[in-house]
Amino acid sequence: MIPALSTLPALAAFIAVIAAAWGLNVAALDGGTASLPWLVREQGLYLSGLLAIGLMSLAMVLATRPTVLERPLGGMDRIFRLHKWAGILAAVFAALHWLIEMSDDVIKSLYGKAGKPAHDEFGGLYEALRDAGEELGEFAIYLVLAMVVLSLWKRFPYKFWRHLHRAMPVFYLVLAFHAAVLAPPDYWTQPVGVLLALLLAAGTVASVVALTGRIGRDRKVQGVVTAVSSPAPDVTEIVCRLDGAWRGHQAGQFAFVGFERFEGSHPFTIASADHGDRSLTFQIKALGDYTRQLASRVAVGQAVTVEGPYGRFVLGRQDHKARQIWIAGGIGVTPFLAWLDALRAEPAAAPAVELHYSTRGAAHDPFVERLRSLCAELPSVSLHIHDRATGDDLTPERLAATGTDGQRAEVWFCGPRGFGDQLKAGLARLWGRRLSFRREAFEMR
Repeated sequence: MIPALSTLPALAAFIAVIAAAWGLNVAALDGGTASLPWLVREQGLYLSGLLAIGLMSLAMVLATRPTVLERPLGGMDRIFRLHKWAGILAAVFAALHWLIEMSDDVIKSLYGKAGKPAHDEFGGLYEALRDAGEELGEFAIYLVLAMVVLSLWKRFPYKFWRHLHRAMPVFYLVLAFHAAVLAPPDYWTQPVGVLLALLLAAGTVASVVALTGRIGRDRKVQGVVTAVSSPAPDVTEIVCRLDGAWRGHQAGQFAFVGFERFEGSHPFTIASADHGDRSLTFQIKALGDYTRQLASRVAVGQAVTVEGPYGRFVLGRQDHKARQIWIAGGIGVTPFLAWLDALRAEPAAAPAVELHYSTRGAAHDPFVERLRSLCAELPSVSLHIHDRATGDDLTPERLAATGTDGQRAEVWFCGPRGFGDQLKAGLARLWGRRLSFRREAFEMR
């Protein structure tokens, strides 16, 4: 199994490449008569601008859901996490870029104008473009910062955020223009200019793809809702049958599902295996206004649009030489329902697995009986129900009590983020290098 790049190392490597290209240009500079404070300001302005537009270009490319990057990055869930943090860091560097630009008067008051690099005068159309780029870029930075704040504000309704977020490609194109016309002319003959040109080209293409509605278009299929039920007050089960364009899925993958045009598509894990009949089951937890109303807004016979499948949290990626521990928390049980459903086709080939399901109340949890029914057909799967209502909490110490006998343990986790962080940290402390912890990390915002 090829290890996937995690978010922080991937971002650090990306930033390092941009900084290295900038550093090569700085090393070749002749400082001339510029004083140190003004030189630091000028190069800080360039570096912060390069990092801001570079990270924004990366965020734009990742927003197109490039399936070719799923394998190296570990799945579409991690692509979206990388997209999110690239956008946040781009906004941070854009704000820093603006602050450095505003530091002109501060440096004048402290060190005077002596040693300030001369402002290049180009004249004609190029000078007009630079002036326009400067004005538009400042305005676009404010809008991008506002958009990032709204993205991080979880209480802001998704249906409104989704439409506002569509403006991001426009903001990017404005900032790309700003970067292109204000970059030092000597950049274009240096490695930093080649890198900047590639980033701007990639981001521009991605923006056009987004603005023309082509994201995921080759993976969208139409279908119809064939069943709607509520196995629990806060869970809606929806079964869809798709048309012949559906390419099938692997157990554990997710799809973007749209029942209403204005609301748009939402990501849901497919809770059933692929049986070749183009039928998909979704178990949807009421986690917001939209999902709480699904049972009353979706009806049998209603049209549905499904885009996918995506994700690498799939059956078949397990290390068969390691002890298998599958852990689900709440609605995080959905990929495991699909895994178990797929294993039923050939029970004798199912791996030896310890499946732990943590629930707030087993007595009223519709998934408990479903899990028991599926596992009854799979003798190699040992099911453990942890009912938090009775104090039966699943902790790292409880898992570690059974030991690994020196064997490597591979934990597959899907559930609340805090619960996963607690288990991962505790098991890493108790098992050390014998532990591989794999988790679904999907977040739209």
